[in-house]
Amino acid sequence: MKPAPTILTLDAGGTNLVFSALQDGQDLTDSLTLPAMAGDLPACLGNIRQGFSLLKSRVDKVDAISFGFPGPADYPQGIIGKLPNFPAFDRPVPLRAILQDHFHVPVFINNDANLFAAGEASSGFLPSLNGRLREKGSKREYRNLIGITLGTGFGCGIIIDGQMMIGDNSSGAEIHNTINKFHPRWNAEESVSARAIIREYRSRCDADPGTQTPESIYRIARGEAAGNSEAAVQAFERFGEALGASIVNVVTLVDGITVVGGGLTGAWDLFAPAMFREIEQPYEDASGQIRDRLSFRLFNLEDPQEMDHFVSGDPVPVPVPGSDRSLLYDRIPRLGIARSKLGVSRSTALGAYAFALRQLNRLT
Repeated sequence: MKPAPTILTLDAGGTNLVFSALQDGQDLTDSLTLPAMAGDLPACLGNIRQGFSLLKSRVDKVDAISFGFPGPADYPQGIIGKLPNFPAFDRPVPLRAILQDHFHVPVFINNDANLFAAGEASSGFLPSLNGRLREKGSKREYRNLIGITLGTGFGCGIIIDGQMMIGDNSSGAEIHNTINKFHPRWNAEESVSARAIIREYRSRCDADPGTQTPESIYRIARGEAAGNSEAAVQAFERFGEALGASIVNVVTLVDGITVVGGGLTGAWDLFAPAMFREIEQPYEDASGQIRDRLSFRLFNLEDPQEMDHFVSGDPVPVPVPGSDRSLLYDRIPRLGIARSKLGVSRSTALGAYAFALRQLNRLT
């Protein structure tokens, strides 16, 4: 039997470049980390080439390179545009062509949030959830997924019927540019990001709180560090409310499971209650009638009881007139939200692997 392809992947952050070699979704060797050199284009490109070269020397054969990179970009051509958070890329850079000319293998580049969603759909939360449904004897299978990344920025990738939604301009699922609940002239990311938590905390403190990070504000909120604990809790609640407003809009259009990843998910206990309160907030129509905000129920799949209810559903038999048959009808249309169990870096690598396999199959 022909061995599975070996794919080199990269998790490109503003600080570090993390390289992996995967075969059949498994690591072939230890990952490798090099500095991103985000302010120096020749140095950054040099480290990207060096990282892939070092990994290539550790494996027998490389079939393709596949990785996520921030946008804006023309991903099908692999041209990276001017990046606000990666100052080395201050002009269009044909990154795919540079790497293909150097390594002489196919190179595939995509948005990192898209690949995170692809990894969760192919190897992460979605197959795990569908497995639990099968164990319960359910015929329901979820095929759509929204991957949300929370960190320096606010990212999103969408998988519909197993296909990545890229868009005509490689700009599908750009959730950060949707409307901000609190400030209609701001984009959503201004209230759903690390800087938003810091800003909200500082605005609630009477005195200058000094240099803070989301991690330090989390410790203050938990009573584990000195500071204004009430302001810290409110900062995360504000974050959760803004996040919930964005998720409601996306899930209404996509009708898929939502998986949340990224460093800020470590504060789930502080922001998730406000997120779910916002999601469950009803509408009021022009006549004053209260309306459900969603056409389905959105479950908290981090809660074991809610997960059990989600998996079980509420199936009832519906008789078919004129026959002795009946059909099973589930009275709870439902979706769910959960945290990534693999983590963004691992899911993104697995998504890059899955994307490369699909592209290689098209080339043969």
